[in-house]
Amino acid sequence: MTMFKAIRIDKAEKGTTVALTQFDEAELMDGDVTVMVEWSTVNYKDGLAVTGKAPVVRRFPMIAGIDFSGTVSESSNPNWKPGDKVICNGWGMGETHLGAYAEKARVKGDWLVKLPQGISARDAMAIGTAGYTAMLSVLALEKHGLTPNQGPVVVTGAAGGVGSIAIAVLSKLGYQVIASTGRVSESDYLKKLGASEIIDRAELSGAAKPIAKERWAGGIDSVGSTTLANLLSMTKYRGAIAACGLAAGMDLPSSVAPFILRGVCLLGIDSVMCPIALRRQAWDRLASDLDAAKLAEITQEISLDEVIAAGARVLAGEIRGRLVVKIS
Repeated sequence: MTMFKAIRIDKAEKGTTVALTQFDEAELMDGDVTVMVEWSTVNYKDGLAVTGKAPVVRRFPMIAGIDFSGTVSESSNPNWKPGDKVICNGWGMGETHLGAYAEKARVKGDWLVKLPQGISARDAMAIGTAGYTAMLSVLALEKHGLTPNQGPVVVTGAAGGVGSIAIAVLSKLGYQVIASTGRVSESDYLKKLGASEIIDRAELSGAAKPIAKERWAGGIDSVGSTTLANLLSMTKYRGAIAACGLAAGMDLPSSVAPFILRGVCLLGIDSVMCPIALRRQAWDRLASDLDAAKLAEITQEISLDEVIAAGARVLAGEIRGRLVVKIS
């Protein structure tokens, strides 16, 4: 019997319980690759899971955590061998499959991406699902045809994980970035990342008009609800908004007006079940289009035993940028 440290979530009479404890390797789920986990991170969804604020976890017991980087220790998958450095994001980890806040993980080899040259295992989790989602959003906007000369782009939830990396990438690609945040005290931080203008999220929180004054050619939204409705109403003719989050809610109090009067496109971004080829493209682009110095600027390191408290702080909007978790 081999035991290892893990953050375990169990079903309780009311809600769930969570604790850093010992986990038996024999309880790991099926998979053809076993990884010694070295680093993880704390995303919004991780915060929901460890606090029990939303029914994210759908299997018990569960090891929390939707992201990891580490080294393959065992493999029956022909694509991977012991010693390979890998990244895993999503695929139901921490929800339906035992996740990343553990010293070991067993997953399907088809879920793994090779750690790109130029990115360390630590940096991969400083990026994490938040940064990988931001890059998927950038790729979707580029596929739509958005270019820097078409006008500014807006990023909501700007001081959070998705927003911070989205700003850093977009600014490096030559876009003029408007950052929307509820923490205007973070203006200097956002400008260091590359934002040229900061707006208070209150400007986007009122009831949305069907059509409002055109302000941006595109954007990346991690907030949803009324904020997304306002973004759409203010998007320029034939522009696009990539929607990748729902921090403010799942509703969309909008109308068809932006779509049929301005030809605006709403691009849905899914990071959980994203095809492997697109994942590889996103990680390769992160290796080339994310400034390492800016990534270091937005990253804080914590230990595994600090994750549960950090999850509550992420939900409260108290974390700036990214948290990277040292597992072992």
